[in-house]
Amino acid sequence: KVRRRLGTGVGAPSLPAGEVGTETRSLLEQLRGEALKFHKPGENYKTEGYVVTPNTMALLKHHLTITGGQVRTRFPPEPNGILHIGHAKAINFNFGYAKANGGVCFLRYDDTNPEKEEEKYFTAIREMVEWLGYQPYAVTHASDYFDQLYTWALELIRRRVCWGGVAVPCHSRGSPSATTHRPPHGGTGPWRTSPSLCALQDMRKGKFGEGEATLRMKLVMEDGKMDPVAYRVKFTPHHRTGDKWCIYPTYDYTHCLCDSIEHITHSLCTKEFQARRSSYFWLCNALDVYCPVQWEYGRLNLLYTVVSKRKIIRLVETGAVRDWDDPRLFTLTALRRRGFPPEAINNFCARVGVTVAQATMEPHLLEACVREVLNEQAPRAMAVLEPLKVTITNFPALKALEVLVPNFPADESRGFHKVPFQPTVYIEETDFREEVDKGYKRLAPGQPVGLRHAGYVIAVQNIIKDASGRVIELEVTCTKSDVAEKPKAFIHWVSEPLVCEVRLYERLFLHKNPEDPSEVPGGFLSDLNPDSLRVVRSALVDSSVLSARPFDKFQFERLGYFSVDPDSEEGKMVFNRTVTLKEDPGKA
Repeated sequence: KVRRRLGTGVGAPSLPAGEVGTETRSLLEQLRGEALKFHKPGENYKTEGYVVTPNTMALLKHHLTITGGQVRTRFPPEPNGILHIGHAKAINFNFGYAKANGGVCFLRYDDTNPEKEEEKYFTAIREMVEWLGYQPYAVTHASDYFDQLYTWALELIRRRVCWGGVAVPCHSRGSPSATTHRPPHGGTGPWRTSPSLCALQDMRKGKFGEGEATLRMKLVMEDGKMDPVAYRVKFTPHHRTGDKWCIYPTYDYTHCLCDSIEHITHSLCTKEFQARRSSYFWLCNALDVYCPVQWEYGRLNLLYTVVSKRKIIRLVETGAVRDWDDPRLFTLTALRRRGFPPEAINNFCARVGVTVAQATMEPHLLEACVREVLNEQAPRAMAVLEPLKVTITNFPALKALEVLVPNFPADESRGFHKVPFQPTVYIEETDFREEVDKGYKRLAPGQPVGLRHAGYVIAVQNIIKDASGRVIELEVTCTKSDVAEKPKAFIHWVSEPLVCEVRLYERLFLHKNPEDPSEVPGGFLSDLNPDSLRVVRSALVDSSVLSARPFDKFQFERLGYFSVDPDSEEGKMVFNRTVTLKEDPGKA
């Protein structure tokens, strides 16, 4: 299959929902060398659309003396929310491209909006980057450069003759200056006054209220929007700089200049930032500073979910989910809590590939990557979710026996664990029927079954029911497997088990696109799946898991893959079902 790659043009169509490329190369192989047709460090000018000025070659020469020709990328999240599955692709692309080409990647927090930033987001973002297996070359903040950014803003005003006036300070209560961009039709008005150093200095001194004054860059962007804001007034203390500033730079102003300061070679961002490429080049060149190259790639989306910060906050506020790490969400903290291994997420990103086209995927494709990894990583254990008591009336010993269970049945060299085997065991209610249907192979009167790993076959002797007629216990006899007729099936069981809580998760939303009004006219909150969480409070799990810690993973035989939840406490372990053993055909 031919995949359209970055560097071969833009405007590629979106991948059909759920399509995954047949690309089998690792992500590093996809990103190494000439694979993406990116420019080499110092050869920025060879990139189509790159603006060359009389100072470009000298700036690039100085850039190479700083970097030594090393590839430099950055991952620049806003610290006002938790990273989600789409960010996993960005992390893999930015860190992966640097790693594949012997370079380095910065983790730079875009902390220019103090109203929405919290320390927990800074911490969680770095944790998730490292959880995915990457170590930043340096952890920086846009706020590290606030003084330099302000100095450059003053310089833009001084250079008013450049480009016909490169900076436009504007102030008018209730004027359109409060918005990020001016309308595409342009025009003049009280908000487009002559550049003034005093205006920006007065903004910094707090002489204007919020929304009363901004500093704008005088340019037209690709999408026709004009005069993007460079600075705005915000009387909000900053988590790092305190009350030093009451004006803060915007993304359009900050991003390219921070890239320049850090001598980034490849500024990788998703396609929605393509319209900002002109302001990126314009601003660096207006200030005669080193100008990196912005490259755009298609973002990664998943069906049956929402990842917008605002919508996740609404889900939390309404009680639809517990928090940002609720395992039904597709934030990275939620996926970790559910038990998704980071290797599986990285493998999924590699399979999607680094394309210009937007990729919209079905969740079951990510789950398939999870199964592949956990099949190799998760040791086996036995658990019963809906217990039925079974008493072995002819138990062959006076005391409990010990049964050796392989941690990985396909490779017994990886060790065993012991489980007790005594006259009382528990099986799944669904593994017994009073009447045998055609095709049913498990336990029933006249139809024995084997107990996995125990070496015994059990046969029903007596059925005990409660007053309502519900089966509450079976009395059985056992025979050693080597002398008994081979049964049609082997079932899992537990004996002397731990009582645990097990949380079973399904999709949070009923429709593929819960944010699409044509699919869900009532809005995404009306599309919640009432069966997205089922809690089994008295599940029984074999005692081999007793020493497990949060995020440890197991395959519960015949049931699925499960992970220890951080809610676990002494005497009551909690498990999250990560994925079932096999894909549900109804979800494909």
